[in-house]
Amino acid sequence: MTRSADAPSTARRGRSAEGRAEVRRELVNAAVDLFTGRGYDETTVDDIAAAAGVGRRTFFRYFRSKEDAVSPDHESCLERVAAVFADAHPSEPLLSVVLRAGETVFDLYFNDAEVARKRFRLTHEVPALRDREAASVDHYRRLFTRQLRVRLADVPDGELRAAVTAAAVVAAHNHALRAWLADGATAAGIEPCRAHFRRVADLLPVEAADELKDVARRLEEAVGRLEQRNAGS
Repeated sequence: MTRSADAPSTARRGRSAEGRAEVRRELVNAAVDLFTGRGYDETTVDDIAAAAGVGRRTFFRYFRSKEDAVSPDHESCLERVAAVFADAHPSEPLLSVVLRAGETVFDLYFNDAEVARKRFRLTHEVPALRDREAASVDHYRRLFTRQLRVRLADVPDGELRAAVTAAAVVAAHNHALRAWLADGATAAGIEPCRAHFRRVADLLPVEAADELKDVARRLEEAVGRLEQRNAGS
């Protein structure tokens, strides 16, 4: 696809966060479409840049390689996962924090289901992309492990709990996500996908599960008291 004559220049769009995001999306869409239609090995960086209506130098401002162009933006998502842990209130049960952090990763896929579906197919067909996706999964596991080690430092078997919890959360996330993608990556499947992932809560070796149940119990009691008060007024 080529840019129309009245479209803003890439340089101008690159001055704002929204503009950069737009250019990035166009490059990703071009890469996914070319890999799907022409073939991964037959597609070059120049082909992707031309299809997105930008130059080769612009491509390399956003991606280091053509593999990067078709991979989700895992680096920014890893930052968001870390931010969930960093910004969590000290009183929030650990299980709640872990589940919230895991669910942020879904946004990489839910926000553009069509591209996610094509990526899913490509990662099954192209070994280089499959290996890259496997490496990104390990990055998430290591990040969760590091964050959990800090919070479980004073808990018996904290190191082991952190490692097992991190592995289980990432595995559950991938299992739920792949089921959603294999089923067509539909909007109707998003909430079932999230629910599928949350089932991992019952399998995690973190004592915060009891804390979360206690929070729910106390909320239910508070609602009950409020309803009684309203009924008596």
